[in-house]
Amino acid sequence: MDFTVIICTYNREKNLPACITALEQQEQTSSIKWEVLIVDNNSSDDTKKTVARLAEQSPLEIRYAFEPQQGLNHARNLGMKESKGTYFTYVDDDITVSKSWLFSMHHALTINDADAMGGRIHLDPTIQFPSWISKNPEMFGFLGFQDFGEQAMQVDGIKRYPFGGNMAFNRRVIETVGFFNTKLGRKGEGTKKNELFKGAETDYFHRLVALGNAKIFYTPDAIVYHHILPFQLKKGYFLTIHQNAGYQKAFHDPTQYPRSLGGVPLFLFPQTLRALGKYISLIISQGMDMAFRQRMTLHHFIGQVLGYNASYRQADTPSQ
Repeated sequence: MDFTVIICTYNREKNLPACITALEQQEQTSSIKWEVLIVDNNSSDDTKKTVARLAEQSPLEIRYAFEPQQGLNHARNLGMKESKGTYFTYVDDDITVSKSWLFSMHHALTINDADAMGGRIHLDPTIQFPSWISKNPEMFGFLGFQDFGEQAMQVDGIKRYPFGGNMAFNRRVIETVGFFNTKLGRKGEGTKKNELFKGAETDYFHRLVALGNAKIFYTPDAIVYHHILPFQLKKGYFLTIHQNAGYQKAFHDPTQYPRSLGGVPLFLFPQTLRALGKYISLIISQGMDMAFRQRMTLHHFIGQVLGYNASYRQADTPSQ
């Protein structure tokens, strides 16, 4: 088997037919032996029945796997284990791939002997963005947008690396890097504050780079389209992912800081206050919409304060 397309899904049975239809329309794949593996992350809807129906009706080779442990990275790891391809790729259940996507991804992986590969992630062009997003193009990246331009290139895996909505790997990385860190990443549907965590891909690519001589590439021809859900266009969504990112970073930080208060490094307090001051200044000078990006930064600092304190309190609690 040359290639496995892994779709991790949770309670989104209605998304799967469109996702599969786009895969059925792939071009220039006659010389590639490939399969689709749908990993059901303990869904409570009819995901299993939907996959069975799609497998029966589709010309594609579709397999089903069930991961009872809740969390995107648990599902991703099962996908790694169950995949048969020399290469495997992850496609989110709210992604539609372009017709040349699979050929482009497979071709780029093979000619570069790559460890990992990423492509473009564009947002659904029918989306009407609120002004506080459209006025600041940087905000699109927090909705999964990624585009490094028209030229294929090798990326460093630190500042530039593939996003989770469009990333592929050579199977050998399982032996060298291992699996995704299940302490990180989204849990459930990501609609609740305690479910909405990111950073899993960042951690994985950083671990790959740390091994040395990582071959991570970007190909502009592998394009996918991300369908944004209504809750992802709310300010609360952006604030939550930033606060949770700060919390997650701090909670799992192994560094022992000599000067701290309640587990929080003392340097973090003035940083947070400066972020607050800058936010207030931007509100005055540019208005709420333009200041919102700074508000997100402020929430990241608040998350760090909460995360360090939570880790401190957990360590200070006697084991039963």
